[in-house]
Amino acid sequence: VLVEALARHYSGASSLYLPTVVYGGMHLQLTAGEHLRRRYLPEICAGRLKSAFALSEPDTGSDASGIKTRAVREGNGYRLSGQKLYISAAHVADYLMVVAKTDGEAKHKGVTLFWVDAKSAGLTMKPLETLGRRTTHANEIFLDGVFVPADHVIGEENRGWSGLMKGLNLERLCLAAQACGNMHFAIEYAKAFAKDRIQFGQPISKFQAIQHKFADMRIMLRTTQALTYRLADMLDAGLDPVEETAIAKIQGTDGEFKCAHLAMEIMGGAGYTMAHDIQRLFRDVRVGSIGGGTNDIQRNTIAKMMGL
Repeated sequence: VLVEALARHYSGASSLYLPTVVYGGMHLQLTAGEHLRRRYLPEICAGRLKSAFALSEPDTGSDASGIKTRAVREGNGYRLSGQKLYISAAHVADYLMVVAKTDGEAKHKGVTLFWVDAKSAGLTMKPLETLGRRTTHANEIFLDGVFVPADHVIGEENRGWSGLMKGLNLERLCLAAQACGNMHFAIEYAKAFAKDRIQFGQPISKFQAIQHKFADMRIMLRTTQALTYRLADMLDAGLDPVEETAIAKIQGTDGEFKCAHLAMEIMGGAGYTMAHDIQRLFRDVRVGSIGGGTNDIQRNTIAKMMGL
């Protein structure tokens, strides 16, 4: 509900909220040992600590099990080496949740999650210029022998995959909720314009062609809300709704882009100018079908659940 409300006012606000509270905080809550939860969750709740989620790599995006970042045991900790790419809000993060391989031969069973101080020696970042989502930016991260204490492993060595999947379910739930807010924004912004814009002696909101666009936007919003709230109930009940998560993510992120497109169509030339916020929303939501596991990967998941 909060993620949807934030996006309804400004998509960047919800995008900035997610890396710390969901990708960092909820991962700690679900997977980390008590010592990490006690030390860092109060700081997150108080707004004194920011985090980011470092999973994607130059050669590995949707295939999370194929990551090349390695963690090697050394004394009372690990040395991390590798590269991460497209990491939102990393440039303002105090800690990074880094996904690395501790067993190079294994796939899912060799994954370990690390809670890494963003100021660690050997850790550097480079900002990436993106089309949208400029509130959180995207960053390239380089890990050159970064030392992480053993007590900063989230969960257990070589057993990070299940925790990672739980976190990704939450991420996709929140992306669907964010999409609901973005659709709200598109509808309300375009509606205010359509009621004020006079053509042929009346507001364009009176024309059936315009009304049908609004009806389609409303259908997409209400459908996504129903899917999202049902998914939230299932996750809250401790279920593992893999198929429902994929469906909500697809419906939401496809829907928000279509709504932004329709809003721009309704506004005509005005919507294409930088004077109106629809252009900003259009740019922001374009990444929705790409981030958080591409929508084609989500379709693969659905097909697999169907036994195909």
